[in-house]
Amino acid sequence: QVQLVESGGGLVQAGGSLRLSCAASGRTFSRYAMGWFRQAPGKEREFVATTSQSGASTSYADSVKGRFTISRDNAKNTVYLQMNSLKSEDTAVYYCAASQWGGWGQRNYFYWGQGTQVTVSS
Repeated sequence: QVQLVESGGGLVQAGGSLRLSCAASGRTFSRYAMGWFRQAPGKEREFVATTSQSGASTSYADSVKGRFTISRDNAKNTVYLQMNSLKSEDTAVYYCAASQWGGWGQRNYFYWGQGTQVTVSS
C-alpha cells in the first residue's frame, strides 16, 4: 500500500509559479507511475500530468502543456509538479496519485493523496 501526501499549494498571482510535492510512503514508490490531477470548484476532477516509473516518460493535458512540468525523485519517494505562468483557470485542488499502469484515466490510479489547494488570483 502507498500513502501519498501533497504539499506546496497556496495563493499566487496570475503569471506566477508554484511547485507541488507529493511524498510517498513505503519502499515500492519506484514501481508506480505517478500522476497529478485537479478539481476546480463545480467541475469534475481532471488529468494534469503523468510520469512513468523511471521518470523517463511524461505526458500532459493540453491545458498545461508548456507551462507545467512533472518530475520524480525515486530516492526521495517524491513526485513534483512545477507550475509556471499560472492562470486563474488553474485554480483547483491538486491531487497526486499512484498507478501500476499510468496514463490519463483516473481509474488506473489506485492510491490518492488528500489534495492541496492552489488558488491563482487575477
